[in-house]
Amino acid sequence: MRSPFPGFPPEGIDFFRRLARNNRREWFLPRKAIFEERVKQPMRELVEALDAALARFAPEHVTDPERAIYRFYRDTRFSPDKSPYKDRIAATFPRRGLTRHEGASYYFSVSHKELAIGGGVYMPTPETLAAMRRHIAARHEDFRRILAARPLRSLFGEMQGEALSRVPKGFPADHPAADLLRFKQFLYYMELPPEIALTPALYDEILKRFRTMAPFTDFLNQALAGQRKKASLLL
Repeated sequence: MRSPFPGFPPEGIDFFRRLARNNRREWFLPRKAIFEERVKQPMRELVEALDAALARFAPEHVTDPERAIYRFYRDTRFSPDKSPYKDRIAATFPRRGLTRHEGASYYFSVSHKELAIGGGVYMPTPETLAAMRRHIAARHEDFRRILAARPLRSLFGEMQGEALSRVPKGFPADHPAADLLRFKQFLYYMELPPEIALTPALYDEILKRFRTMAPFTDFLNQALAGQRKKASLLL
């Protein structure tokens, strides 16, 4: 089956290679049209193609391209690095009704350095993290089966994320899911060579990993669905 996205034009990837040496406003402004035409517009088309596929197996994650694509301009207010532009273009597909950091989502980015693909929960709020831990504690056997799935392990390896040194408060130290409850993030992430972004294989590589992660993201987001249901009953 022919890929619905042909890949980024070479000028788009070369833009990031040149930006890495010239990350300043004076260099970017005369080349803004190149960014819009060779980076931003192809990114919109790729997100639209992925949305069409997500509609078949993760419809709650279909996201408007303008919302899915991250801002290209860096927030430098609290950073010692005052470079005004990001060194990649990225998109995320959160579950409908949830913010980027509230639930589990899908993610990818493209640059001259790598193609990065991942998903899960990167910066959960305390409430989100607590709800997911309770969900894992109650259904840890189901979660372990998802994490042990051969396709997921083949494409991503082990689940990643920062973890506590001890089981968090509220759970017994000998809980059968103690190792999972220590996680503060629940992530799958991997990188591929940047050359793939120039080919139709880009769409296929992203899509097959999103599809493989679907049970993982669905499981984590079920925790929030249960939390909201309880909250609505109390109103």
